[in-house]
Amino acid sequence: MFTDRGTGETTSQERRDLDQPDRRVLGHVVQCDGSRAVISALIDPDNNDGDSPTSYWTVGKMISINLEQTRTVGIVYDVSKADRLWEGSSHKAIEISVELVGEVKDHPETRKPMFDRGITVYPHIGAISHRIRARDLAAIYDLGGRSGVTIGTLAQDEAIDANIAIDDTLSRHFAVVGTTGVGKSTAVSLLMRKAVEARPDLRILVMDPHNEFAAALPELAVRIDTNTLDLPFWLFRLEEFAEVLFRGREIETDEVDLLRDFIPQAKHLFRSPGGGAYIRRTADALTADTPVPYRIADLLKFIDDRMGQLDAKEDRPALKALRTRIEAAVNDPRYRFMFNSRMIDDNIHRAIGHIFRVPHEGKPITCFEMAGLPSEVVNAVCSVLARMAFDLALYSDGKLKLLLMCEEAHRYLPSDSRLGFAPTRHALSRIAKEGRKYGCYLGVVTQRPGELDPTILSQCSTVFTMRLANEIDQAIIKSAISDSSASTLSFLSSMGQREAIVFGEGVATTMRMKFERLDLSRIPGRGKAQERHGRGADDRDVDLVEIVDRLRNVPKPQPQGGLSGAAVAPLKQAGESDFRRPTPTLGETTSGPALSGGRFGNRLRQD
Repeated sequence: MFTDRGTGETTSQERRDLDQPDRRVLGHVVQCDGSRAVISALIDPDNNDGDSPTSYWTVGKMISINLEQTRTVGIVYDVSKADRLWEGSSHKAIEISVELVGEVKDHPETRKPMFDRGITVYPHIGAISHRIRARDLAAIYDLGGRSGVTIGTLAQDEAIDANIAIDDTLSRHFAVVGTTGVGKSTAVSLLMRKAVEARPDLRILVMDPHNEFAAALPELAVRIDTNTLDLPFWLFRLEEFAEVLFRGREIETDEVDLLRDFIPQAKHLFRSPGGGAYIRRTADALTADTPVPYRIADLLKFIDDRMGQLDAKEDRPALKALRTRIEAAVNDPRYRFMFNSRMIDDNIHRAIGHIFRVPHEGKPITCFEMAGLPSEVVNAVCSVLARMAFDLALYSDGKLKLLLMCEEAHRYLPSDSRLGFAPTRHALSRIAKEGRKYGCYLGVVTQRPGELDPTILSQCSTVFTMRLANEIDQAIIKSAISDSSASTLSFLSSMGQREAIVFGEGVATTMRMKFERLDLSRIPGRGKAQERHGRGADDRDVDLVEIVDRLRNVPKPQPQGGLSGAAVAPLKQAGESDFRRPTPTLGETTSGPALSGGRFGNRLRQD
């Protein structure tokens, strides 16, 4: 630009003296109101010099208006020619509309430029408009002593770093919005790298619906999928457990009421095997939501006992349906992460430590890959993790700092309150509203802000807005901006790759910037894309046998006497203390120590 990079001194071309040559003057103010100004200028279309006004008067550029003691800063949002003709002399008269965003003053002692939002002295008619100095441009986005990290460069001058205040960005929550294919996931990956670099005490849990972040963060992240996830069923609250059992279907309130009675009894039996009948007390009462282990076998025993009582005739259909749902879930190999044999033990410390990286062992990021998770339990699992994140931060007295990154957040927090899963919405809303007080932060990533709960978006004090094509989405973002740079958002539909407009608490003022370019190996999803497209479409690479085996997700049957391997597998996964025979077909009965290793031997009663 116009500053000597070696000495840092202002060159003669950058001086704002009123008697400087006319060729340095870009235009003069001919109209001004409380927020905008119109500048008249002459351009020479035949001059292709990159330093000419022709190349400078473009939409999105920031300019300076000289008022002697101050320099008013504005953003060009419209360029036009009043007569709409392109004939005549080589010099053309044009009009430039500018939105005023603030003013720059030199410090009386250090002469360092200082930027203030708002206008104290408005431009007068005839005021000279200039290119903005590099020093003034840097002063506009200076964080004022706040701890910052560099995430890219300014769109107007790539020689100037784009910085964000990392503490304010995290603690006041943030959102990254943009349509598909603009580099949104890459930007999120970069932000997470910068966050853990600046805040070594931070742990990050990423809700990854596309299984793409772990490969982009190999040295910082651990991967948790359906094969490595240990999330005991007894950690689920009643609503969450019911969501798993009903698998997205309409929930029967009669069956849920029965669970509300039976689960506390099963928990009491696990804690006090010889303690007798469960009696509810105020001090030590157990509820269906208390995170205390219990056995599924004990739960089924109470259901069977209830079905055998004479006064349970009206409840029998609901009891039978509930028993069937529980057995179907336990025997489903996709739900091993909940009902594995290890899930009966009180392993909550190990489960929480692994998911939330306590200790982090050099890898503070957890990528929870949900692509292989049954779609009907995604809501319940996300609810459990979000709720646990808030509780961990709360009960650690702020010692544990957690960031929950919600990729495709409109899935969990839809704008329509009738959609989505209520406990998930409540857990994430609690983080958004109260999390900052306890060190639990929220990062929202979505391509459809118009479909996101507006309450959640309003709690995000810093917004990274990339290209948005939908008019409704653009309107949502424009309504969220609070300062006078609203016209900057008129470029939302035409921004390039890696470009973003950042506004809110994390920046000094609304900033149009370009994210750093990452290596291809660090771009989320790039490795899988290259693997898919690099080898070509050769049918010999497709192993249908392997695909079907993964689809079934059960051990292969063993040719031996007795039960086959496929029949034994569901029994083994329930564990020795939760062992039972396969569910009998219609007309069959079972007797003997079928449940809980001989704890009881009820017959399956046929009503």
